[in-house]
Amino acid sequence: MDQFATLEPNHRPTTFSSKCMKRAAAKHLIERYFCQLTEGCGNGACTNEFCASCLGFQPLDHNTAAIRALELYKMNAKLCGRHSTAFPDNSSAKETHPALSGDRHGKMPDHEDNLFPPREDFREVHYLTEEKVYEILSICEGKKDYSPLIRVIGRIFSSADALVQSFRKDKEQHPNTKEQRKTHQAKDEDKDEDDKERTTAMEQESEASASMEGATGSTENRLGPVEVSVDIEAVRRVYDRLLSNEKIESAFLNALVYLTPNVELDLTYLDVYNTNPDYLNIFIIVMENSSLHSPEYLEMAMPLFCKCMSKLPLPALAKLTRLWSQYSVEHIRRMMETFQQLITYTVISNEYDSDSLVNDDECVVAAAKCLKLVFYANVLGGDLDTGHNEEEEPASESSELTLQELLGEERSNKKGPRVDPLEKELGVRTLDCRRPLIPFEEFVNEPLNDVLEMDKDFTFFKVDSESKFSFQSCPFVLNACTKSLGLYYDNRISMYSERRITALYSLVQGQQLNPYLRLKVRRDHIIDDALVRLEMISMENPADLRKQLFVEFEGEQGVDEGGVSKEFFQLVLEEMFNPDIGMFTYDESTKLFWYNPSSLENEAQFTLIGIVLGLAIYNNCILDVHFPMVVYRKLMGKKGTYLDLADSHPVLYQSLKELLDYEGDVEEDMMITFQISQTDLFGEPITYDLKENGDKIPVNADNRKEFVSLYGDYILNKSVERQFKAFRRGFQMVTNESPLKCLFRPEEVELLICGSRNLDFQALEETTEYDGGYSKDCRIIKDFWETVHSFGEEDKRLFLQFTTGTDRAPVGGLGKLKMIIAKNGPDTDRLPTSHTCFNALLLPEYDSKEKLKERLLKAITYAKGFGML
Repeated sequence: MDQFATLEPNHRPTTFSSKCMKRAAAKHLIERYFCQLTEGCGNGACTNEFCASCLGFQPLDHNTAAIRALELYKMNAKLCGRHSTAFPDNSSAKETHPALSGDRHGKMPDHEDNLFPPREDFREVHYLTEEKVYEILSICEGKKDYSPLIRVIGRIFSSADALVQSFRKDKEQHPNTKEQRKTHQAKDEDKDEDDKERTTAMEQESEASASMEGATGSTENRLGPVEVSVDIEAVRRVYDRLLSNEKIESAFLNALVYLTPNVELDLTYLDVYNTNPDYLNIFIIVMENSSLHSPEYLEMAMPLFCKCMSKLPLPALAKLTRLWSQYSVEHIRRMMETFQQLITYTVISNEYDSDSLVNDDECVVAAAKCLKLVFYANVLGGDLDTGHNEEEEPASESSELTLQELLGEERSNKKGPRVDPLEKELGVRTLDCRRPLIPFEEFVNEPLNDVLEMDKDFTFFKVDSESKFSFQSCPFVLNACTKSLGLYYDNRISMYSERRITALYSLVQGQQLNPYLRLKVRRDHIIDDALVRLEMISMENPADLRKQLFVEFEGEQGVDEGGVSKEFFQLVLEEMFNPDIGMFTYDESTKLFWYNPSSLENEAQFTLIGIVLGLAIYNNCILDVHFPMVVYRKLMGKKGTYLDLADSHPVLYQSLKELLDYEGDVEEDMMITFQISQTDLFGEPITYDLKENGDKIPVNADNRKEFVSLYGDYILNKSVERQFKAFRRGFQMVTNESPLKCLFRPEEVELLICGSRNLDFQALEETTEYDGGYSKDCRIIKDFWETVHSFGEEDKRLFLQFTTGTDRAPVGGLGKLKMIIAKNGPDTDRLPTSHTCFNALLLPEYDSKEKLKERLLKAITYAKGFGML
């Protein structure tokens, strides 16, 4: 029996101190296991269940056998003795599986080339440098034969060990002769330990830095340069020089095909990155190849390469992300497009259904995970604001025991939305990025959204996230419509859960409880009634707010199937945003509302507004609300800054910007101090010191940035702190346990609440339904759509406001809006009317197109106060 046959993988002899000898022994054992699984030992009476010669052994293909051989090696399984008919030197294993041929990392086989003498065969080249590549290229160009360079590229780029050592910044780390390599082996082992300790120290230092900057509210990118041992610029120059040659380009492709299976095995079974952090060089070098998006790579090499990259440990993924964040926009975009094209290519090349989900496609899943690295690199490389975070308030809890607590259970999502591990490792959130290098919208993959079955994906996200992949863990690749569908499932399941819990609670407690959130209000006292009822619910049991909403107007008959609730929302908002109430101020230039810092209303009124917005999301209802974007950023956890004034207070923003850009003597010419003045609800001036004794501190060129920052903080945060905290408290009562924060960006939250500004009336026409005798082929209907399509942008918005109660489209566009046009009698002088709660237009059958247009324009123009039912 071979001397290595009894070698135990977990107790290796100390005589083999060299790392290379250990690897050789492991390789030899794995080859023997592979040969035993594929060819057997040759003994017809063999009883080893891991041997192909054993009676009843099921034959394995070579890929399965290679994986099984590694497993047997790890478990120190039994090896049969050699038999005369077996392959004594394991040559069969080397020939039949590339992962076991050549060295440990499956180098592509060399072939003799008679055109070159032995001294020019470059067999002594064990790694590549930029100079060595150019040297070989020069020789090949002189002889007009590139086969030696092709062989070298194939050999080096198909070997993980060789690629890790290639294109290093420090050339002294690369011994050329066998004697030098032997001398450097011991140094490499010491270096690995030093690198590991240094990496740990850097991580600890990074964590300390993050906490310091979080306390001071720094807005600068806290990430310093990421040091790697590979010379990236040299790699790029080499690729640029070689990829123009078609024959050489194919060598890179073939090498990557050979390389990836072995890298996958390394990352699956061996702790290669922690042993040698430079293992990351493989991925850095390969990703610099500008041809990765070509069809040949997408089909043959990239699927498994992405799978390998997704298997990297979290610290390696974070380091790769930080490195890429320092690349130019062009390089980041190229990587993004490569992974996007792989996802698209795979999706359109396959057919998916309920039995074959895209979630089970390893290629798409791996590419999405790799795209996540590029996405966070895009975030880190953009304009970051890791400070200015709103203080989180503890979630409201019921004073009574819930059914889950009575039964000894807990809500699975009680702690709120999950945190992405990579996001946590990087110490940055998507919300922290004000302006990414590449717009977030470019990361959305529409073909993937088209084939994704959101009900299944949602189940994986909420229930089976450990064993099944959910694309909601990569929300950047999903469009707002797909994500809103996931939120819809979450909301509906919560409603059904609350309904079921209420029924069980009634059995346990013997009390009859209402399984719905029922509000009975009077039209003339809608604010008072809603406020009292919702305030009682929020104090007694906030979980009731997550029940399905049913609204009943006192003294009116009707079943709430969505329409009554929509009317309730409209009436509440119309009352709350009435300028006479004084809760909000209205800017005529921006058409936006902002909190009135001098409002006399109590906090409960603002809490009610927050609850209404949360209920609108929860019950899938669009509201006619006009807030600046900073409100949604604050709801998601970020404080307002000077930059947000551009949207909410554009005149003030322009003034402050001119102050920052002023090139003259700020103190003498501007004559302003750190004391500002505003007018209250009654028009009386009030002053506020941005700093202590602010009236005595002049603003000059040195402190003007501080002045601008404090001014923005006061206007957007401090002056409305009481109002906004109450508002956010109400909003979170409804949404605290939903995946809203982890799925949606602030602009998408606005889209959920208010709808889209993009109006596609062609899509609306295609989805509109008809009633009362009308059909799409009627003359009046054809005239109607010709008239509407001829409207300008403003008239179209007025029509939408008249018909649906809001001038915006729902998430997904007007095609998602179910509008009904019903006949309202014969020709008449009466105006069209609408039921906004049902998106229904009541249209008389006018006898001419001109009359139809005149009546319709008058109705939508003067609809405020009448015409809408």
